[in-house]
Amino acid sequence: MDALAKLGINGANLLAQIINFGVLFVLLYLLAYKPILKMLDQRSKKIKDSIEQTELIKDQAARAEEEARRRVEDGIKEGQELINKATRAAEDVRRQGQQKAQEDAQALVSRARSEIQRERDDAVGALRQEFADLTIMAAEKVIDRSLDKKAHRDVIDKVLDEARTLKQG
Repeated sequence: MDALAKLGINGANLLAQIINFGVLFVLLYLLAYKPILKMLDQRSKKIKDSIEQTELIKDQAARAEEEARRRVEDGIKEGQELINKATRAAEDVRRQGQQKAQEDAQALVSRARSEIQRERDDAVGALRQEFADLTIMAAEKVIDRSLDKKAHRDVIDKVLDEARTLKQG
């Protein structure tokens, strides 16, 4: 102890300080160190949970982004299909319109031909009538007496029919 006294250290004070330090160490360990460690563990757990939750949110965001991208692609494909359908429908309508117009034109041509044929037949009939009348008038002047118009008309029609038959045959 003399060596401690030469250094200016009092043994009793040293012993008291060592005991005080031990008691303080035990008290700090029980009152501060354990709660601080517990608080640090809780904080570490919260940080770990936050990181896990962040990763989960990132995964969900990536999945949502992929789903949105897929939906956009599906929408584009569906839109393209609708455009194709509309184009085909328009082509069908155009084709049907052309066909209907062609049918209408053919019907119009047929009606026009029928009308022309009927008018031609009427004109031929009128011409025959006029020719028969002129023939009867000429014959009356030649004979200078009145002939039976109906009888002569029948004779002329018969001659014209025979002439037509000979001309066609």
